[in-house]
Amino acid sequence: MQRSFRYYDLILGAFVAVLLCSNLIGPAKVVQVDFPFLGPTDFGAGNIFFPLSYLFGDILTEVYGYAMARRVIWAGFGAMIFATIMTWVVLSLPASPNEPFSAQLQPALVTCFGGGWRIALGSIIAFFVGDFLNSYVLAKLKVRTQGRHLWLRFISSTFIGQGVDSLIFYPLAFLGIWSPRTLLAVMLANWMFKVLVEVVMTPFTYWACAKLKKAEGVDTFDTDTDFTPFSLKR
Repeated sequence: MQRSFRYYDLILGAFVAVLLCSNLIGPAKVVQVDFPFLGPTDFGAGNIFFPLSYLFGDILTEVYGYAMARRVIWAGFGAMIFATIMTWVVLSLPASPNEPFSAQLQPALVTCFGGGWRIALGSIIAFFVGDFLNSYVLAKLKVRTQGRHLWLRFISSTFIGQGVDSLIFYPLAFLGIWSPRTLLAVMLANWMFKVLVEVVMTPFTYWACAKLKKAEGVDTFDTDTDFTPFSLKR
C-alpha cells in the first residue's frame, strides 16, 4: 500500500500555479530596474517569480524524494502543454462582432499571450530538462553528503538546473532575433538572478523542509531510485 502525505498535493498545486503564471503572465512585460553596479537592466517580469518553482522543486526532492518530485514535474509539464494549446485555440477563434470591445480585445490578447511558438517551445523544453536536472543533482548530492550541507545541495542543484534552463530557453526563443551579445547578456543576468533568489531564500527552504519532514514523518534518501525521467512510479 502506497503511503499518503498531508501536504504533498498542496505543494504540487503551488508548484503548477507558479509555473503557469510565470510563463503566461510574466513574459507579457519586460521591466527595467536600475541595479547597483549594473545600471539599468531589462528582464522579463516572469523571472521575478519563476525561481519559486525551483524552491518548491527543491523542497519536494529533499523531503519526498526524486520519484515524488518527478510526478510533480510531469504535472507541470502537462499543464504547460495544455496552457499553450488552449492559448493558441482561444487566440485563433474569431471574435464575436457583438462583443463591445472586440476590435481592441483581440490585439490586446495577442500582445499579452501570443508570445510565439519559439517562446512556448523553449519554455516547455527548458523547464522539462532544467527541473529534472535540478531534482537529480539534489537527490544525488543528498546521498553523497549523507544528508549534510543542505545549503550546498540547494544552491548547487539550482546553479546547474537554472543554468541549463537558461542555456536552452534563450537561444530557442530569441536566437536570430536578438544580437549574440544581447542574448548572452540576458541569459547570464537571468541565470545569476535565479541563483541569487535561491541563496536569499535558503533560510526559508531550511525551515520549510524541517517542518515538512517532521509533519510528514519522512526524510527520503534516493539510494535505490530509478532516476529515469520517463516514469510516474512513486
